[in-house]
Amino acid sequence: MNHKELAELIFPNVKSVEYYENMYPKRNLKEGAYVTRYAPSPTGYLHIGGLLNTVIERKVTKQTGGVFFLRIEDTDQKREIEGATTAMINSLKDFGVEFDEGMTDDNNWKGEYGPYKQSLRKEIYQAYAKSLIEQKMAYPCFCTADDLAEIREKQEAAKLRTGYYGVWAKCRDLGLDEMEKRIKAGVPYIIRLKSPGREDRKIKHHDVIKGNVDFPENDQDVVIIKSDGLPTYHFAHAVDDHLMGTNLVIRGDEWLSSIPLHLQLFQVLGFKAPKYAHIAPIMKNDNGGKRKLSKRKDPEAAASYYKEEGIPPEAVDEYLLNIANSNFEQWRRANKFASIDEFDFQLNKMGVSGALFDMVKLLDISKIVISKYDAQKVYDESIKWAEEFDKDLKKLLEKDKEYTLKVLGIERGNEKPRKDIAKWSDVRYNIEYMYDEEFLAKDIEYEFQKINDIDELKQIVKLYVEKYFDIDDDKQTWFDKMKDLAEEMGYAREVKLFKAEPEKYKAHVGDVSTVIRIALTGRTNTPDMHEIMQVLGKESVEKRLQRFIQKVK
Repeated sequence: MNHKELAELIFPNVKSVEYYENMYPKRNLKEGAYVTRYAPSPTGYLHIGGLLNTVIERKVTKQTGGVFFLRIEDTDQKREIEGATTAMINSLKDFGVEFDEGMTDDNNWKGEYGPYKQSLRKEIYQAYAKSLIEQKMAYPCFCTADDLAEIREKQEAAKLRTGYYGVWAKCRDLGLDEMEKRIKAGVPYIIRLKSPGREDRKIKHHDVIKGNVDFPENDQDVVIIKSDGLPTYHFAHAVDDHLMGTNLVIRGDEWLSSIPLHLQLFQVLGFKAPKYAHIAPIMKNDNGGKRKLSKRKDPEAAASYYKEEGIPPEAVDEYLLNIANSNFEQWRRANKFASIDEFDFQLNKMGVSGALFDMVKLLDISKIVISKYDAQKVYDESIKWAEEFDKDLKKLLEKDKEYTLKVLGIERGNEKPRKDIAKWSDVRYNIEYMYDEEFLAKDIEYEFQKINDIDELKQIVKLYVEKYFDIDDDKQTWFDKMKDLAEEMGYAREVKLFKAEPEKYKAHVGDVSTVIRIALTGRTNTPDMHEIMQVLGKESVEKRLQRFIQKVK
């Protein structure tokens, strides 16, 4: 028996590698265009780190006129969760992630390089494994779990590196006749790479993010085809990235140590290796130390958390680009209203150590993003979120749509728009006081500020109602009247007057207007009060102020 006959015995009726090379021709790309892939395993929810990957991959391919595709890596079928592929795709859609090619649900795909699911490509991997056996670069291994455990024990006892390499690779030098005999006898086996590497030699590699790194060569005879006929991740990714034309792999830096093996696989298969860019994980402060954002400990590790909270995908994208490129924040300050598509993202400007996750920063970015929306968009997005997560808010929003649009329109479209909403789950708190049926039905606990004497509070509101309130006043007239009211009650009509001579006044006009704000809304912080009054209308304003005079204690 020769190696060609051995390969045919192991993989009969498998098409040649030439068949697949012709089936998947080289992509016709313009110079400098990147082909990247997001390649998750269907084993659970979408992690925020995965979302960061897609933001970067999408940006790089868009900027270079390349291709961004989704490949599902499901060769470890024991870990697969039913329906996880569709759930993953839907999660990505929630964040506006659209692929040029790839799986569209558990069983269907778009694009000319499919199937984009590894379990559906079994025969392709077997063709390339068969070719390696023919070239004496791979072989069947019959070692049992007990055999491997024994090898490991001996290595540990001798204080040697563990693994299946060199003299420890028991099946590497089995005779062809012995291999044939065992296969025909039905002895279970796997296929291993016959590594040409030596641990005492180094490889030099340039990572797009990490820069120049070097490693010992891989000398392990790793498994490439498992006993179920499916490939390992290492082998499958090499075959797929070659056939699908991937020329840039962006992935987490936990894979950096696999570089020697992956480059070796491309070499023995005769493929040109892609560029690799390894991203540092997102970190979190924990009792003064740093740790990776954890699926088990941190709700914000799951991409679904942001949907449930109602943080717009646009804000999450902005924040992730902020993490990814240190110059993004400066660019955004100079280009307040530009689309993030206009930002020139650079992989080599990514940090080599993990960025710290900062929820406060994310919410600040989200406030700015939402502040740029008009009332109609805030309404539409709030309704969409409330439909799934807050039915009571949905009822409130739909009760009187025109009125709600006016409420949401307060302080929008200004040079300094309102920034009180960071996520759709904030909307109810920030608007419910604008509805009389909500506001007047509650026993309000008014929280006062500088002015807190009950008689004084009542007197300010009473005087305002009797002498100064006119719903038809424009903003300047209204503010001038607030100054007059303050002066009549013994307060400074200008803040600067109070600061200059604090002993001369009880407080200042800002403190007086805060009393009116609290009486009107029950809040110390709201958007512009004149606009609030215009939306509430004369009857509602009077009703609220009279209620305050009668009920405050």
